[in-house]
Amino acid sequence: MKVVAYIPIKLNNRRLPGKNLLPLGGIRLCDYIFSTISAVNGIDEVYVFCSDESIRDYLPESIRFLKRSPYLDGDSVKTMEIVSSFMKAVDSDVYILTHVTSPFLKPSSIETALSKVCYEGFDSAFCVERIQSLCWFRNNPLNYNLDAIPRTQDIDPVLVETNGFYIFRKEVAKNYGCRIGRNPYICELGKLEAIDIDTEDDYEYAKRAIAIS
Repeated sequence: MKVVAYIPIKLNNRRLPGKNLLPLGGIRLCDYIFSTISAVNGIDEVYVFCSDESIRDYLPESIRFLKRSPYLDGDSVKTMEIVSSFMKAVDSDVYILTHVTSPFLKPSSIETALSKVCYEGFDSAFCVERIQSLCWFRNNPLNYNLDAIPRTQDIDPVLVETNGFYIFRKEVAKNYGCRIGRNPYICELGKLEAIDIDTEDDYEYAKRAIAIS
């Protein structure tokens, strides 16, 4: 069974300009995921999928560069367009999609989820952060009743997807047009591991987190 991991990167981010190359704890942000994915057992090939060839200057020898269309850098481009474009270029039985913006992701979390997909019957896997708090959605309570407010420890938790990784069999993307199949393994991450950097506030939070970790 062939397993391919890829990291889509664009260097023209708008919400946090240049975020993928920003310094964090003395190294570049991108170096975290490069190190993490290179340490995961069971992966046959790892790619960075980017339109800008200058990213080659930052890649370790274990990671290959695959140039993508500049069109895929557009703000209106959907994730599955990027997924489909990569799948057309590189064939695999199982794909791992991960991101530079998850610097504290552990190799062991990816390995556990990959094993579930490859050997335990799950068709996909993704990671979440468990939020056990009073949550609202569209102006209504999401996980509790206003007439009977529970203690926090008794409330039904909400699982929030993170961008840490998505692992999926080829058939999942082809049959459902999605990164998540009909029998996914849900990998719960701790608060630090679940950090995702998209904005200036996220970046400042990550810098504080690494300073005290």
